[in-house]
Amino acid sequence: MTTSDSFPVTNGATREEKDLLGRLNVPADAYYGIQTLRAVNNFHLSGVPLSHHPQLIVSLAMVKQAAADANHHLGQLETKRFEAIEHACQRLIDGERHDQFVVDMIQGGAGTSTNMNANEVIANLGLEYLGHAKGDYQHLHPNNDINMAQSTNDAYPTAIRLGLLLGHDDLLESLLRLCESFSRKGDEFADILKMGRTQLQDAVPMTLGQEFQAFATTLGEDHGLLARRVPELLREVNLGGTAIGTGINTDARYQKLAVERLAAISEHELSPAHDLIEATSDMGDFVMFSGMLKRLAVKLSKICNDLRLLSSGPRTGFNEINLPARQPGSSIMPGKVNPVIPEAVNQVAFEVIGNDLSLSLAAEGGQLQLNVMEPLIVYKIFDSIRLLTRAMDMLRELCVDDITANEAHCRQLVERSIGLVTALNPYIGYDDATRIAQKALATGRGVLELVQEENLLDHETLAEALRPENMVMPR
Repeated sequence: MTTSDSFPVTNGATREEKDLLGRLNVPADAYYGIQTLRAVNNFHLSGVPLSHHPQLIVSLAMVKQAAADANHHLGQLETKRFEAIEHACQRLIDGERHDQFVVDMIQGGAGTSTNMNANEVIANLGLEYLGHAKGDYQHLHPNNDINMAQSTNDAYPTAIRLGLLLGHDDLLESLLRLCESFSRKGDEFADILKMGRTQLQDAVPMTLGQEFQAFATTLGEDHGLLARRVPELLREVNLGGTAIGTGINTDARYQKLAVERLAAISEHELSPAHDLIEATSDMGDFVMFSGMLKRLAVKLSKICNDLRLLSSGPRTGFNEINLPARQPGSSIMPGKVNPVIPEAVNQVAFEVIGNDLSLSLAAEGGQLQLNVMEPLIVYKIFDSIRLLTRAMDMLRELCVDDITANEAHCRQLVERSIGLVTALNPYIGYDDATRIAQKALATGRGVLELVQEENLLDHETLAEALRPENMVMPR
């Protein structure tokens, strides 16, 4: 078990702090304090600290700044302390001192350790601004001042919602760029005729452009869904509800004012929850958001399956497209190149699907007026957003943008395919089409060759029937 003495410090010096359990030596140059240190010593689980998700830290700082602003406006927080808090929060919002958020993402206490990590860092940054030593909390206290009119149970969920809104923009941008990349390939491959397949068997002709445009369309649906629904899901916050939603220890005017200030600071449309008790305990919005992320992951994985199939071979597979070679594929087979980028995206999708299950169980695992499993919910949903954003950027940059088509091979497969007879069905009738198909299968000869041999269609009609535009869209 890690102790405070073994926790890494930069200069070896310590300062003593105390809490209700006693005293501990905290690294002298640390901006966190004793309660953060206890959490670090207790929770060695995911290995992922809060600092891994900067949007969460920024949103926590915005919540603390908004609360301080409201308390100052209501005359509860003196100007000197408010200015120190505002300065400290702005430094965090600007990306400074995120390394001081050291608590593991998975933790007991319903997020209290995360909240106290923020309170202590802000207090010590504020003390520095005021010219006092770290840990000299009589001048600016983590609980009395930074956490004034708050509980973990309203500050933490509010920060989660805001952090997801902040990170959501990056996810949408990555998804949009991937859609555009597939759409460009759709245009590039618009005139390349190929066989469509159902159940891995030849079906009817289509263009490679149609196939890639369908990838763009299906992902575009998710972009629209996420852009429209996520702000609606997350904009209602329970800030001001404090412990269980009753608003104990707050001024009656505080909730409205704090949420207004938070909306202004974050530049996101936020509103107070109508029922603070419900909003404090219910995790349904996170379940729905995670479900949308899972849906996107499933679609991405299916597309990557298709890319791997279409590029399979090169001599014994479909070989209709070429994925860019990114690394040698084998330690024993010379010349082998694997579809490593789609394979990696598949694995990200599996992780996101697993995250959704973990989050769902955590949301169900709450009791009464609080869900103590919120840290797992936060960890999994932020992880899914981070993984999907990176995976989509990787897929676009290292794969989709540089895909090329084997046009002649695609055309050859169409001309040799039994499925081509479906395009001739309106001209020669179902019975003759079936007979030709069976004969082609039995003899290994081509459908076109047999139709011409039996004079079922004259050359002009056959040429018209086999024009690509007549085979890939309604007539």
